Amino acid sequence: MSPRPEEAAMRREVVKRIETVIKDLWPTADVQIFGSFSTGLYLPTSDIDLVVFGKWERPPLQLLEQALRKHNVAEPYSIKVLDKATVPIIKLTDQETEVKVDISFNVETGVKAARFIKEYMKKYSLLPYLILVLKQFLLQRDLNEVFTGGISSYSLILMAISFLQLHPRIDARRADENLGMLLIEFFELYGRNFNYLKTGIRIKNGGAYIAKEEIMKVMTNGYRPSMLCIEDPLLPGNDVGRSSYGAMQVKQVFDYAYIVLSHAVSPLARSYPNRDSESTLGRIIKVTQEVIDYRAWIKKKWGSKINLSPELDNRLKIRDQVAPCNGEQQQNRDSEPSYNQRLALSLASTQQLSSGSSASSVSSLSGSDIVS
Repeated sequence: MSPRPEEAAMRREVVKRIETVIKDLWPTADVQIFGSFSTGLYLPTSDIDLVVFGKWERPPLQLLEQALRKHNVAEPYSIKVLDKATVPIIKLTDQETEVKVDISFNVETGVKAARFIKEYMKKYSLLPYLILVLKQFLLQRDLNEVFTGGISSYSLILMAISFLQLHPRIDARRADENLGMLLIEFFELYGRNFNYLKTGIRIKNGGAYIAKEEIMKVMTNGYRPSMLCIEDPLLPGNDVGRSSYGAMQVKQVFDYAYIVLSHAVSPLARSYPNRDSESTLGRIIKVTQEVIDYRAWIKKKWGSKINLSPELDNRLKIRDQVAPCNGEQQQNRDSEPSYNQRLALSLASTQQLSSGSSASSVSSLSGSDIVS
């Protein structure tokens, strides 16, 4: 599921179409990309997040909506103005590509979050490998959105960063560590060992597990810590997991994945009759034929357009904001196995799950040792 160059090219075209409409309305407006397309951690069906910076007293949502309709950028019935949302946005589906786009105005938090995530991607080279597999895992279970009872991508990324920060046994920054074992240990930690009732996650200052009572002291608006309590490293008074009412469902599917994968790599698995007919990772992750066909269509249509418009990268700031999608980094990546391939290879080489796994060690920090 790792992003392909032609998928990045297609998405750049979508951004260009929308930016052209915006610039026609407001020539001095600044259009920036944030979210998964900015970090490169997007799935084939992921949205594109855009923010428009300009001098308005109120976000000109209706004006942009009318312009987008006039230029036939989006499917007519897909354009929605959510002006009562906490962050007012325009939602649309691109007419040509069916890519969904969210557009906001003068909101800096998303851009700052993307910058923050990319810094940790540099620090932990394994982070993208884990995130893309975890995002696909949650997507196929409808647990990748807060409003469906799941968790946000930002929450998932912070959980993965915390996992790597506090991993006690290995240097998780090394690219040659066993990715399959790390994935199993992630599922073990958050599926069965993490104490959701009493413990919160902190990323800043090297990372820590802290009692929820401590987090509550700095909470804004009198909120109590949520079940999945993650202190926002960019806004410490904000609990990132506050709206994730279905966090325990996520815990349950993580536990399921831990059981399935740990059994799959055990010595007994060698005698399973279907061992050679299904990959280890394929036991928990499936890609629909619809997505496979969509990616094939993208490759056919945009494969020849890769790297043909470098001026677009400069104009939209993609060169700085979409780190894994173009230039020398992309050329280097093309010669490497994909994220899923590397994880599959790592899982195949994992002979057994150690009874003293690092996730069990981490859980001693995330459970009663912090709060009795």
